[in-house]
Amino acid sequence: MKKNLINFIATIIIALLLSMVLPWWSVMLASFITAILFSLRKSAVFFVPFFAVALFWMLYAFWLSNANDFTLSKKIAVLLPLEGNPYLLILVTGIVGGLAAGIAGIFGKQCAMLLRK
Repeated sequence: MKKNLINFIATIIIALLLSMVLPWWSVMLASFITAILFSLRKSAVFFVPFFAVALFWMLYAFWLSNANDFTLSKKIAVLLPLEGNPYLLILVTGIVGGLAAGIAGIFGKQCAMLLRK
């Protein structure tokens, strides 16, 4: 449980720092790095980075969208089949980021196991 929390917090911090200088895929790099540094077991390898990055992206998207009264979010949500709901768009954004991070976490765990052999 303690490793899960440490990995969760480290993933958010590294993702935040890397997202300042790298594009969207920096969250995948953050998940990859934390999966190598903090070994997790079973399904936590996917779900801890998934929830960390999903939370990070949803909060960041909400913060950016709230600054302009969700104007762009509403327009993008009309283009997608979300009926103009900006909050649903923020949820979808978090899920997409979480999936990318979870898969990168699994890849990091596999690379760590390969390097240990």
